[in-house]
Amino acid sequence: MVRYIVKLIQVLHSDTDPSQIALGFSLGMVLGLTPLVTPYNAVVLLAILFFRVNISAAIISWALFSLLSFVLDPLFNFLGIFVLMKIHALEGLWTALYNVPLIPYTRFNNSIIMGSLLFSLVMFYPVFRGGEFMVVEYRDIFMARIEHWKVKKVIKTSRLYKCYAQYSELRG
Repeated sequence: MVRYIVKLIQVLHSDTDPSQIALGFSLGMVLGLTPLVTPYNAVVLLAILFFRVNISAAIISWALFSLLSFVLDPLFNFLGIFVLMKIHALEGLWTALYNVPLIPYTRFNNSIIMGSLLFSLVMFYPVFRGGEFMVVEYRDIFMARIEHWKVKKVIKTSRLYKCYAQYSELRG
């Protein structure tokens, strides 16, 4: 996990597009909030692997939102029950979907799965935009301050850092 945090910090300090980092964070949120073994998460994993998404951001987000999902499970259950049972206009849709081959394997009729999927889909765009904003602000404000720290200048001129930099270049 520490390796992914270091990679994320390196990406924040690089010229990587903020939308790639934010998209990784958003897709990781979907993975973290929904139960792991579902077809929805297989699609999200494929999206992470095939599109230009920062994998470190996705893994860190996945871990953070997995912890948060335990706290939000009562909310997911409430949302799932509301959508599956309280909105009577959707009963025909749920019945038709349940009778389609392979669709029942998505377990959409589970209240927590339905609630967590709806919640993560609703929160996807705000988390994406918020992540983009945070990356841009981090680069504008925090990185500029770090460049002026004397400690950073001392570390970068040290012999140990130069050896590390050469070793990193060799590893590739």
